Amino acid sequence: MNTIYFTAQEVAELLGVSRGQAYKVIKNLNEQLAKKGYIVVSGKVSKKYFAEKYYGGVVEEKEV
Repeated sequence: MNTIYFTAQEVAELLGVSRGQAYKVIKNLNEQLAKKGYIVVSGKVSKKYFAEKYYGGVVEEKEV
């Protein structure tokens, strides 16, 4: 199932950081989205928004 969110574990793997650091990144991105009026899910971040903020850090997922 394709989801629209990255979890902290996925962010940690993509950025090569600890899960704790990934949660901090997610929290920061979600705060930015909340200020723009978007509804956010704690502990997860929109794949689209993450890709915008970390250009080149996300490899496109291929459907099988």
